[in-house]
Amino acid sequence: MKNVKIIHLPQLFVFFHACFAQADFAPHFYDNGPYSQNGNLALFSLSEDTPVGTQIYCLNGTDPEGQEVSYGLSFDPGSKEYFRVDSKSGNITLVEKLDREKQDSIDVLVSITDGQSKVVERVTIFVMDANDEKPDFQNMPAIIDIVETTASGSSIYKVEAVDRDTGSGGSVTYYLQNGQSTLFAIDRHSGVLRIKSGEMLDYEKTKTHFVTVFAKDGGGNFNGKEQFLSSSSTLTINVIDAQDTPPSFIGTPYFGYVYEISVPGSEIFTVVAKDGDVGNPNPICYTFEDGDDGVFSINKTSGCITLVTLPIYLKREIFNIKVRASEVSPEGRLMDYGVTTVVIRVVDLNNNPPTFYGENGQQNMFELTMYEHPPEGEILRGLKITVNDSDQGANAKFNLRLIGPGRMLRVVPQTVLNEAQVTILVEDSAAMDYEKHHFLTYKLLAVEIDTPERFSATADIVIHLLDTNDNAPKFASDYYIARIPENSPGGSNVVSVTATDPDSGPWGDVKYSIYGSGADLFLIQSESGIIYTQPWASLDAEVRSKYNFYVKAEDAEGKYSLAEVFVTVLDLNDHPPAFNDNFLEKTMVIGAPVKIEAVDDDAEVPNNVIEYAIMKAEPDINIFDINADTGEIMLKSYIKSMAIIQNITKQRDFTWSLVVQARDRGQPSFSTTAVVKIDITEAVSYNKEYVNNNIHIKSFQFAIPEATSPRPPN
Repeated sequence: MKNVKIIHLPQLFVFFHACFAQADFAPHFYDNGPYSQNGNLALFSLSEDTPVGTQIYCLNGTDPEGQEVSYGLSFDPGSKEYFRVDSKSGNITLVEKLDREKQDSIDVLVSITDGQSKVVERVTIFVMDANDEKPDFQNMPAIIDIVETTASGSSIYKVEAVDRDTGSGGSVTYYLQNGQSTLFAIDRHSGVLRIKSGEMLDYEKTKTHFVTVFAKDGGGNFNGKEQFLSSSSTLTINVIDAQDTPPSFIGTPYFGYVYEISVPGSEIFTVVAKDGDVGNPNPICYTFEDGDDGVFSINKTSGCITLVTLPIYLKREIFNIKVRASEVSPEGRLMDYGVTTVVIRVVDLNNNPPTFYGENGQQNMFELTMYEHPPEGEILRGLKITVNDSDQGANAKFNLRLIGPGRMLRVVPQTVLNEAQVTILVEDSAAMDYEKHHFLTYKLLAVEIDTPERFSATADIVIHLLDTNDNAPKFASDYYIARIPENSPGGSNVVSVTATDPDSGPWGDVKYSIYGSGADLFLIQSESGIIYTQPWASLDAEVRSKYNFYVKAEDAEGKYSLAEVFVTVLDLNDHPPAFNDNFLEKTMVIGAPVKIEAVDDDAEVPNNVIEYAIMKAEPDINIFDINADTGEIMLKSYIKSMAIIQNITKQRDFTWSLVVQARDRGQPSFSTTAVVKIDITEAVSYNKEYVNNNIHIKSFQFAIPEATSPRPPN
């Protein structure tokens, strides 16, 4: 009830005065039932991929008194305003991009008012998912270490990727990049990566594997279409070396010596062994197996063999000692081992220099023939070199050095005690190039280390290199440009190409050939590289003026390179201008020109540019001009009527025969003439056969005698 006034009086009675007005009921939204035309957004949901600007809903309500209503929409303070409403129509428009993964519901205050009463309701709009999120890897990229002895089929890592979408769009399956599934496999649902059954890791073959894993969702709707999203990441697998290879001795066979002046504790020889597991080698422990007879001892750590007793008490000249090299585990346990023999000879004082030996005895020159560019690290097995110092102990200890060009080769071992097999290794394969050096000369130098005499010896090593086909022919230019006049006779030279191959023998011989769509009219001399036209070829610039094709330079083993040839056919002035006929009939209306036209079939300017000229007029009163460029014939500018013509010519016949010349601008220049019969009139209703300046072609000779005028056609 409105407009109720309460009046307080000092008396004991209270009077109420009520003014009753017409009742005013508040407006309301329609029910959001299944058959309603929208209402107040209650229980409304919206896909997150709905485009901004889309009309998503229409507020609808009424006022019981029939008053016009208006609508409003607001949000809680600090909230993003996703929607805008038209106050009159109630249409609600999306104005901000939705993202369910950030906000899956939106609280909205909707209102309706009739101008006096206003109703406000809070509704919640649910944001529905669309497949717009890629799977996100949680634990990749990653680096893991796997021991090479890990059993076949073992699980080595669990890949985890999360897709924030819901439903099938949030499910994730895993798979490996093509080509990586030969050694590894992944469970498509759990993401567990394992070594494939029947496969094993091998540190000596591959130390690191890079595995690319793809995570793909189950697909879902996005912008009205089904969409599948995926992402990838890399797992780096470092293979850890395992103890599966025994130690091996380096520089065998071993030879040592004991001098007559040696004292107990003298170093005789040092053996060196390395763990075959190069990735994580264990320490080596050296021990004697047999043959030392208590005369020698060996350092368990260094492998150094020393003398225990005085040489004068030695009853044997040669000792064959078996030495064992055992791996030592981190716990100190002896594991795999290798065995070698050390030959120790008892000799006298230092009275022998180092000496080089070949297969047939002492030798100071060694020669070897081999192909260029051998693999780096390769042993030159053709060199059978042994170095020996017949003294004993320190007197037989010397260094080996290789002196020569660059650092192509190196010698092993570098320090020798008594005797050793000399090994020459390739260190720089690229430098051993036959095109730079046909042979290499080195000096092998052996110099004693600790003796006062510093005895030494040298041996010459000569390596003769053999050529291999390691170079392809190379053109002097990547392309060649040639020009040849048209109508050149068949067999004409076009251009000469040149390619060189630094290899020797047939590998350095270059054969030329041509191919390509533009090569049909051309030949090439396979030996010289001279390109010329086919004997039957006829070049015509008017038919085709550009040719291009490829030329191949190839050696005896098929190594080749390519160059491109561009040939331009130069236009010659070999076509004269030509009229449609040698006799032309025209009707000229005073004030309007008539046009003649000749055509020159040459391909290029200036050979096909035509100039026109009037050579003769009959009657011999030339009242005409001609445009030299266009061939338009017109009366001289002062002739405006038939009367002027009659006054000038003193005749009533208004027919002229003009000898017109068409000349091209080529060198040399060609020309052609034609007779043009022109009937002059002022009237527009002349005979229809002359309408539109039609040309009537008659049979007349090409040359027109100057003394007589051609007769008009019948």
